[in-house]
Order: sequence, then structure tokens, then C-alpha cells
Amino acid sequence: MSSNPGMKVNADVIAPTEQPARVAIDLGAESCRVSLLRWASGKPKIELVHRIPNGPVHRGTSLRWPLDAILAGVEEGLRKAAHAAPEGIASIAVDGWAVDYVRLGRDGKPLADPFCYRDERTIVSKKAADLIAAPDTLFRRTGAQPLRLNTIYQLLADLASGINPHAPWVLLPEYVLHWLGAPRVAEYTNATHTGLVNIDTGQWDRELFALLGIPLEAAPPIVPAGRVLGRLEGPLASLDAFRNTQLIAPACHDTASAIAGIPSSLEDAAYLCSGTWSLVGARVPAPVTTAEAMAARYTNQGAAGGGFCFHTNVNGMWLIKQCMDAWKADGRLWAIEDLVREAASCRTAGTIDMDSEELLLEGNMPGRINVELVRLGLATIPDTAGNEAAFARVIFESLARRYSTALAQLEQLLGRKLQSIHILGGGSRNRFLSQLTAESTGLPVETGHPESSTIGNFAVQIAASEDEHQPLSQESTRRWAARLCQS
Repeated sequence: MSSNPGMKVNADVIAPTEQPARVAIDLGAESCRVSLLRWASGKPKIELVHRIPNGPVHRGTSLRWPLDAILAGVEEGLRKAAHAAPEGIASIAVDGWAVDYVRLGRDGKPLADPFCYRDERTIVSKKAADLIAAPDTLFRRTGAQPLRLNTIYQLLADLASGINPHAPWVLLPEYVLHWLGAPRVAEYTNATHTGLVNIDTGQWDRELFALLGIPLEAAPPIVPAGRVLGRLEGPLASLDAFRNTQLIAPACHDTASAIAGIPSSLEDAAYLCSGTWSLVGARVPAPVTTAEAMAARYTNQGAAGGGFCFHTNVNGMWLIKQCMDAWKADGRLWAIEDLVREAASCRTAGTIDMDSEELLLEGNMPGRINVELVRLGLATIPDTAGNEAAFARVIFESLARRYSTALAQLEQLLGRKLQSIHILGGGSRNRFLSQLTAESTGLPVETGHPESSTIGNFAVQIAASEDEHQPLSQESTRRWAARLCQS
């Protein structure tokens, strides 16, 4: 079993505890993780009990998520957690990536594996929707940047391809909760990523659904982060550890969960969530829906306990993963740590536009990077053994440069200077990228917990359980995040 520094503990040596354990399931585009929180002498200990490799797969001409494999891995992880926690497990919560969803049949089972947001079917639906509802109008109504990967365009693509638009759907993290026995819901922070939530009401925008011909009755009801959804049901509920386990909707979007896992208020700091995607932004009390914010490709997404995560999406470590996959197929195996070290010592070939549409697509990423280098008048990098670090150097320097422009735009949009950058997520382990980011932005970089989404997931669970009848409190969540970060 692999784990991250600061999160590994041998469950067998923990003494009996005075309170039950909890489980956080974090669905990632590259791996899904099941983590267990236990208590020893009043101190929290977090263990990664199971990791499930993940990634979209081709089904004919479609790009989809292997739902059965994800669920099988989740079940295996939960069984391991139950075995490790004889004191019992109080709650389970699930966070993950946004926008993708599962369609359900009359029997309540999935109609098919869910589409991946990178599937190209939304190219046509986005162009068609823009003729009906102008992107700037959508941005003002929903606060969400109208990106073609958003749920709104996926639902329209369903309509165009003959998929029953009246079939109920549920976003992926909430589907896992539903599979475990919870009612079908959409947690607020995750729902705001669909492009269909009214920024003023926090509920589905009925007029927008009607305008685009998307059946509102197929959408699940929206619930706030921290909502207790009921008890675990099904075969797992027969295990002793799960006999009284509640299902909780945390901040189901992993970025909102990661922000909830930061123990500080971020009043003067930007956050940089570094993973498959890089998100550069700040937590704000009210949405920013100006034309300038839309032009800068910023978006407003709900935050746990109130306020908004105001950030821009930047293509992230996806490029490195795609390159490594291409090299692996050619027999060139690299560990990310080795690649980072070599990249730090090689010469740079220049920087590319991380927002290029070409770099959002999968397959032959070294070739795609060379296409961008040619477009910018730069020399290409031969995709041969020994040049892998040069590709990595281009990616890291291009990311740091994009972070710098995004931060400058952020300060302009907010009308104030930020004093530091808080990097969290898996990319926080990449010290070379952190160094390049500090040099490019001129701001000190603070490195957060690499598993901030898991920390935030647990923090919301505990804060919500303190009083199920009160709205989730940012202060309570931060207090628990600070304690858990020391585990």
C-alpha cells in the first residue's frame, strides 16, 4: 500500500479510541483514494487505505469513465477501512472532479458508463448553445465560465445524440453516495460547476433550463455542503463497522474540498490547486461576474460554508501525465520525481500557451507540444530517449508563466494586491515548479497539504456532525482542518 508523507499510519498499532472513525473518498481523474480517519489518545491519524488507478477509456468513438472499476475499487477500499476500524465508522463522504454525471434508468441503475468531460462531443453542442444563450449572458446568470466541458453542454450533447433527456442524472461524487444508499442529490459546490445554477438564488436556473430545452425534472435537488443524507445501505452495511454509518455530502467538488482543507482564511493569499488541472484564484465573499472576469476566463464556484471560489482553470499536470503515458508506450519509463529533477538541470526550449485547445485533448502529447512550439516560432524537441526532461521543462516553465499572468489578472479583478500564494494538491510536492512559480510571480509560495481535498472532506464531515441542524460554518471547518493537517 502506498501513501503520502504525513498521512500514513499503521492501523494495527492504534490503541482503542474514544470516538468512531470516518472515511473520505476522493475521486481523481488519475486515481481514486479511500482514506480513514481514526483517533488515538484524542489525536487524529489519517491513513490512505486504498488507491484505485483511474483514467478515461475509449468506448468506440466515445471517451468514458470505467464506472464499474471505480465502484469496485471504492468497495474494496471501504471493506479495508471497516477491517481497520473495529471501533466503528461514523460517516462516509465523497468528493471528486466536477461536471461529469451518470444517467439512470427506470431501475435506478446507470444507463451507460459516464462520458468524460474531454470527449469531443461537446464541441458541436457548445456552438449550438452559443446561438441560443450568449456566453456573456450565461456568465452573468450563473457565474460559471462557459467552458465546453461544463455539464450544460454535455446535457445538450445527450439531447443531440438521442440519449433520453428525461432520464435522471446525478453528478459523479454524488452518484457514489447514491450507490451507497443516499438519495439522489446535487451538492451545491459541485452543482455550481454545471453552468446551470443561478448565481443569485443558488438553485437551478429554471429559465435557463427551459430556454435550452433541458428537462429540469431530470436534475437532482441541490443540497448544501455538510448535509447528512442518511445511513449507509446495501451489503456493506452488514459489516460491524458500518452498522451506524451516516452518508454526508461534503464539498463534493474536490477543489471546494481542498479550499475547505486550508486552515487559514486566505484573506490576503491566492490559492493554486495543482493537479490534473491547475486552478489559480482566491476565496471571495461575493461573485465577480464582470465582462473583464469573463474575458480573463475566471469562474465563480460555490465554497463550503458560504462565499465563492473565484479562479481560472489552467491546464495542469495532465500534460506531464500524457507525456509519461506516451513514453511508457514506447518503453521509456519515468518516475515523476526523476523527471522533475532532470528538468531542473536541463536547458529550456521556451514556453507554450497552456490554454491552447490542442493541449486539452488526449494522445501524443509530445507531438502536440511540438505543434505549439512550431506555432510560436520555437525549435521543436525530438521525441527520443534522453529528451523527456526537456519536454517537462517546457511544461513547468509554461505553467509558472501562466500562473503569473493569472495572478496579475486576479489582482486586477479584485482591485487589491495579494501577499502570497498557497499551493495545494499533488503538484505541491514539485519543488521545482514551486520555485519557478515564486520567481515568475514575485510572491512567496506556501506549500499546503498534498492531500488537501481529503483534509477538507474530513473537516466538513466533522464540522457538519457537530450540529446537523445548523448551516456549515467556515470557522468550524477551518478549525478542524488545522487540527487534521497536523496528523
